[in-house]
Amino acid sequence: MNERNNETLQQEYAVPEGIQDGKNGNEPNRERVILQMSNIRKSFGDLHVLKNIDLSVRHGEVVSIIGPSGSGKSTLLRCATFLEKIDYGEIIYLDRKATITSHSGKVFYTGKAEMKEIKKYFGLVFQQFNLFPHHSVLHNIMDAPVEVLKRDKKEVEKEARVLLEKMGLADKADSYPCQLSGGQQQRVAIARALAMKPEILFFDEPTSALDPELTIEVLKIIRKLAEENMTMVIVTHEMSFAAGVSNRVIFMDGGVIVEEGPPDKVFGDPKQERTKQFLKSYKE
Repeated sequence: MNERNNETLQQEYAVPEGIQDGKNGNEPNRERVILQMSNIRKSFGDLHVLKNIDLSVRHGEVVSIIGPSGSGKSTLLRCATFLEKIDYGEIIYLDRKATITSHSGKVFYTGKAEMKEIKKYFGLVFQQFNLFPHHSVLHNIMDAPVEVLKRDKKEVEKEARVLLEKMGLADKADSYPCQLSGGQQQRVAIARALAMKPEILFFDEPTSALDPELTIEVLKIIRKLAEENMTMVIVTHEMSFAAGVSNRVIFMDGGVIVEEGPPDKVFGDPKQERTKQFLKSYKE
């Protein structure tokens, strides 16, 4: 990230005092653990991508995960959302165990019915939007609540239109994805995830496919969600945004968590030499 872009993001996304402390709006319940991942291991052949990772996310927390390419950030999110199967460890959402590992080291996933319920707890926003190209914007947002949750169509439509208003896309309900900019498509993807009313929202490099102007559109929406105490885990390369919006920042490298802590500590006074090297590369 060049110095000019860094300064622009700091100005655009300087989060009002109190967000990091959960003092803006309703107080989050920090005693409520939404996600607990313990001793997570994941390999692809001989490549060990995750090495005994522990991650706990509490209600209202915004956790940003940073690190170089290949550090395991996206794989960790894919394991948390069951897009990849872990080789070892335990994943728990709100005291419901999705996986257990036996004494012999074999991982067992919970049954289909229980897994279906656990998957309702989270939403995932991808890098590449993943909207249905043959469906309108409104249909994209309504599809899962109606088809998966079997909710009333009229009620869902009303909520979907409110979400579009929130995303600044009220006039795009009848448009198709191909008629939208990348930033608009990503905001639709966020609305689609929120329509399922998840307990926690995962973002995997949500701005990596966008140019700087469109990046600003999307990051403003994520900042707004942070102000509302939405629990989020964000894999990002936007250092200034992560510093401004997060309660906690995790730096990963080589499949391990090298350092974690409040953003002012990780970015302002990192303890690990590898963290210092990585952050220095973004300032040059």
